[in-house]
Amino acid sequence: MNELENKLDNLKSYIKSLDSLAIAFSGGVDSTFLLKVAHDVLGEKAVAVTARSATFPQRELDEATAFAAASGIRHLICVSEELDIEGFASNPINRCYLCKKELFAKIKTIAADNNLRNIAEGSNMDDNGDYRPGLLAVAEFGIVSPLRHAKLNKSEIRQLSKEMGLPTWKKPSFACLSSRIPYGESITVDKLAMIDKGEQLLFDLGFYQVRIRHHGNLARIEIDDRDFERIMNKETRDLIQLKLKELGYAYITLDLKGYRTGSMNETLDI
Repeated sequence: MNELENKLDNLKSYIKSLDSLAIAFSGGVDSTFLLKVAHDVLGEKAVAVTARSATFPQRELDEATAFAAASGIRHLICVSEELDIEGFASNPINRCYLCKKELFAKIKTIAADNNLRNIAEGSNMDDNGDYRPGLLAVAEFGIVSPLRHAKLNKSEIRQLSKEMGLPTWKKPSFACLSSRIPYGESITVDKLAMIDKGEQLLFDLGFYQVRIRHHGNLARIEIDDRDFERIMNKETRDLIQLKLKELGYAYITLDLKGYRTGSMNETLDI
């Protein structure tokens, strides 16, 4: 048995020991894999919980709902509107902590109402290396992190997802839309809508990994550097410029460093 198979067996054993689970389910690579394994192990005692909010695009909610339905997994949707959380809209550096604290409080109530003994979230070993204030809320609420417990990283999760036939195995990484706005700049519904529509445009044009970082009236586009040549096609550039200006951006730039997770954290002195 190879190392990856060992990790998967350890994950299943750990999940079995938890007895029953409410799983914070975004429909992304990690939480989809975790949910599928948990459902395979626990059956009806594994329940998906997804939060609906302005920071979570409708396309992501639709995909999460479709996966749970197709897999026969019970799926509960709660409203967790981050913009209503005191202090969140001012976009402090602990924004993610405020969000997760609110979310896990709601999932804790849902778990109690449904006689689920534990709550799980989908962070993996790669999340240990970046600034992740949300993990403080994970610790405070006693949320379990089975993928980290099994020492699985993102590439391993994608590999196992592919072997299991999960549609998310090659899905682009996603983070809430608030992460596109620099710390200290206020978060509003209008800004989130601009970002969401702008990123959808790039997805529709066939770009795989996309971020639009929102700097006032300037849109800083991050894409995989392998797509640089394609985005520099004049017809493509003209279309992107036209559509983003229609959304309200005056200036459109391409980040020459390309896509990377947590680029807004690069200015933090922590």
